[in-house]
Amino acid sequence: MSHSPEHKKAAVLGSPIAHSLSPVLHRAAYDELGLTGWEYGRHEVDERELPGFLAGLGSEWAGLSLTMPLKRAVIPLLDEISPTAASVEAVNTVVFTPDGHRRGDNTDIPGMLAALRERGVQQVERAAVLGAGATASSALAALARICTGEVTAYVRSPARADEMRGWGERLGVPVRTAPWDEAAAAFAAPLVIATTPAGSTDPLAAAVPDRPGTLFDVLYEPWPTALATAWADRGGAVVGGLDLLVHQAVLQVEQMTGRAPAPLAAMRRAGEAALAAR
Repeated sequence: MSHSPEHKKAAVLGSPIAHSLSPVLHRAAYDELGLTGWEYGRHEVDERELPGFLAGLGSEWAGLSLTMPLKRAVIPLLDEISPTAASVEAVNTVVFTPDGHRRGDNTDIPGMLAALRERGVQQVERAAVLGAGATASSALAALARICTGEVTAYVRSPARADEMRGWGERLGVPVRTAPWDEAAAAFAAPLVIATTPAGSTDPLAAAVPDRPGTLFDVLYEPWPTALATAWADRGGAVVGGLDLLVHQAVLQVEQMTGRAPAPLAAMRRAGEAALAAR
């Protein structure tokens, strides 16, 4: 079956995927941009199923958003990846070019930077990162562009500490590591990026100082976290996971549709409404 250029498909893949807000954000963008023939879905796909899924896609497909556990697994299946994606060995965006090539990018890193810029954070002299997973490496890649000094990473194991120092060397960021039980010391930094799973930072909320700097908590559900609430109560600036999700989705929409700027405000409203309804 042939498709007109106006009929295009995109989707988010991952496992688990039912919780993803990506369809809400992308569909809101399509509505605002008048892309009536575009559709955006979600598919439960793990690493084992990914090659077959990609092989079965037709010419109507414009792109894919990828979440865990596919961000690294997709790399060998692509024709090219951007320097940004290569820097952290993680792809969250695949665009299918008119000649059938699969191009991978990472919009999490510029999405983080855009979310921080929106709150007035252009440059910091030092920063702290809570956690050491995949999001933490993206945080280091973002900090490589705006942090002029040292980044301290608070981690739960020596192996994670080695990992974070390795990422720092690759990305050109001086990284010092400290044990998780000293994590409250992070709050002296002008920028703190929390990348840990839900509940992990709750015990730290009581340690937020008066007049803290900026907190970037990458969670969007549950929101606000105990840490974000305590931070805001003490007058600190808070950037949340929805901010990151919307900004990285804006960049995905622009790449997949070729239309820019994507409608940031409409996408954020749709995301907020969807979260409020849960």
